[in-house]
Amino acid sequence: MADNSPVIVLVRPQLGENIGKAARAMLNFGLTEMRLVSPRDGWPNPSAGPAAAGADIVLEKAQVFETTAEAVADCAHVYATTVRKRGVTKPVQTPEEAARDIPRQAGRSAILFGPERSGLETEDVALARTIITAPINPEFGSLNLAQAVILVAYELSKHADLVMPTQEDLLPPAPQDELDGLIAHLERMLEPKGYFLPETRADATRRTLRGVLTKPGWNHLEVRTLRGVLSSLERKPRED
Repeated sequence: MADNSPVIVLVRPQLGENIGKAARAMLNFGLTEMRLVSPRDGWPNPSAGPAAAGADIVLEKAQVFETTAEAVADCAHVYATTVRKRGVTKPVQTPEEAARDIPRQAGRSAILFGPERSGLETEDVALARTIITAPINPEFGSLNLAQAVILVAYELSKHADLVMPTQEDLLPPAPQDELDGLIAHLERMLEPKGYFLPETRADATRRTLRGVLTKPGWNHLEVRTLRGVLSSLERKPRED
């Protein structure tokens, strides 16, 4: 696949066998970069190798992170795979639609897959700009981890040789860590103003605010400009 192939992020995976099977699914379709967020049984896991059935390169290169935010900090486009409504308003694409867009976008992309038992938590989905949902039987919407990975990887493989050049005058969206810095800066200013009161609604208000600030896909220059605006607002007015 092209150098801008997406990163596959397994969030809090539970079984080493499932990590190995996901690695096998990835390499079947040319994906090699796996990131793990707090795997339940630690890493490396002796059960992953046999299940990978030869996809050792994926397991050997796998990186481990404590949080989902850290795992996608260098990515400009974050996708969350989920079949359930999570109370977060995001654009929704099928795997086919996402696979068509990802190779054409400037900047790195990451695709989040949740743990086997429960899927992605709301906080994980909130980090994403787009949700990937497959058309699936509403009466039985259960995919195992490797099935979910292979479904998306297969669609990506169909577009591997169809990469469209991006416009040179168009900067990619800022990496996730820069966007997180902007959001944290604004929250820090709003906190003493009572914006997040009452406390019972604080988490929901923060998620809504993050959703509003995530949608535009600002590039790093725009994020820097907005941080400058916030810093100016924080300073005391000049005395003439």
